[in-house]
Amino acid sequence: MIPTKVVAAIVVAASTQPLPGVFQKFQGTLAKWGYLAVAGFLFFEDFGVPLPGETMLIAASLYAGAGHLNVFLVGLVGFLAAVAGDNVGYAIGRFGGRDLVERYGKWVFLTGDRLDRAEKFFERHGGKIVVVARFVEGLRQLNGIIAGVAGMHWARFVLFNALGAALWVSFWTTLGYIAGDHIETVERDFTYFAIGAGVIFVGFVAFHLIRRRRRRS
Repeated sequence: MIPTKVVAAIVVAASTQPLPGVFQKFQGTLAKWGYLAVAGFLFFEDFGVPLPGETMLIAASLYAGAGHLNVFLVGLVGFLAAVAGDNVGYAIGRFGGRDLVERYGKWVFLTGDRLDRAEKFFERHGGKIVVVARFVEGLRQLNGIIAGVAGMHWARFVLFNALGAALWVSFWTTLGYIAGDHIETVERDFTYFAIGAGVIFVGFVAFHLIRRRRRRS
């Protein structure tokens, strides 16, 4: 039978191991701020601030897997922060209007022409886009702003935004918690998949709009 002291030493050694790969740089922030770091990164990222919210969420899940945080609280805090951040983005788009977004949108590559195309697509497929956008880098940060500018009803936006946030947070917290040292590979492969899916999606939208324009002409 293994002595209790030996078991305790093994547990401590495992829990103090650095996080793998790119996630290691978030370890100090998580050690100091804990759940507040998760809330801050996700909240601000979700209305356009260039912060690595998704990476922080995964790092926090890994940190929970090492015994430093509660993974259920990580998921809950992440969900609430993501929903709140997107609602701030929605308010910016809805009450600030196109003028405000076009004036400052260049800093996040949101030009007037891109906003026009996004608005038209939101009018037809708004709810589905809000859910899917959560998994696509770039769209995740601008999702609420575009929905607000497009005039999507707030209650509808909240419903689909909450659904997308729940799926996104559950996906990454679960993988981060159970995948351990393999999460960097999982994230990289999923990112490639998401980028590919995003390219196909944008191509489909462009094809649809071009065909519609030709029919009208």
